[in-house]
Amino acid sequence: MQEITTIGLDIAKSVFQVHGIDVSGAVIVRRQLRRRQVLPFFRKLPACVIGIEACATAHHWGRELVALGHEVKLMPPRYVKPYVKRNKNDAADAEAICEAVTRPTMRFVPIKSPEQQSVLMLHRTRQLFVRQRTALINAIRAHLAEFGIVAGVGRNGVETLLGLIAEGEDDRIPPAAHACLMALAAQLAMVKRQILEADRRVLRRF
Repeated sequence: MQEITTIGLDIAKSVFQVHGIDVSGAVIVRRQLRRRQVLPFFRKLPACVIGIEACATAHHWGRELVALGHEVKLMPPRYVKPYVKRNKNDAADAEAICEAVTRPTMRFVPIKSPEQQSVLMLHRTRQLFVRQRTALINAIRAHLAEFGIVAGVGRNGVETLLGLIAEGEDDRIPPAAHACLMALAAQLAMVKRQILEADRRVLRRF
């Protein structure tokens, strides 16, 4: 049997698909691997080129396989898609990845280190908090508008509404509604603190 030189690896949460070829392009292996089988399988192979789509967990697996002596190349999924020749499934995806990784014009994504991924996570977490802040402000405005209470746009308008909620003296707001608004206001305050903390962490990295 010829030695495997190139592998397309379709990664997933639990079941992975392998498509391996030799130097002539002949298919040597097509098989599924459970998550626990992935590293033992590649540990037994001679060093080869492994193509993986740059999706969730790809950088983790890239680092693990590089540590075993393989050359790992990550590719944007949109660049792999044109190489899918039949109905989309794990086996077809692995075959497409295997073909795409051999193309001389293919664009590859550098494997991120844990530190680089941590920085990316920090920015994404902050973005999530910002979206949550916007959603909470919109909810508070919408709920109060149902009782005829509105305020100007911008930060000052929001602070006016939050002050009204904190006072709890507006007879237009029923007790049950006020309890909900207090919960939203508390959540908004927490998210604002989280955004400030994320900003501090970002600044500490520069």
